[in-house]
Amino acid sequence: MDRSDPSVPVVRVGGDLAYASAAPLRAEVDRLLAERPRALVLDFGDLLFLDSTGLSVIVHAWREGQHAGTTIELRAVPRFLATILDMTGVTGLLQRPPADGRPGQPASGSTASA
Repeated sequence: MDRSDPSVPVVRVGGDLAYASAAPLRAEVDRLLAERPRALVLDFGDLLFLDSTGLSVIVHAWREGQHAGTTIELRAVPRFLATILDMTGVTGLLQRPPADGRPGQPASGSTASA
């Protein structure tokens, strides 16, 4: 985890985010959101594969972030993940501001890596 800005935790997600590996990420997201940061960054720079369980962790992070007033930001989104997020409508969810009305940050299609 990147702690360069302690008020904005960064979780690096690499390898396969699938049924067998999604539970630890979900637990870490829950732990970090319990601290109610203003934002939580999920860095997918080393992601190789994502299944529906992995996608559900991203949606879970967004939903719990809404309750905590935390913006979920995605960084270094590989092209295949950007496509999945767009096709499933998750990109639109991520662009909504948290429930407390603070401005949200887009899922950052412009910073997605190819």
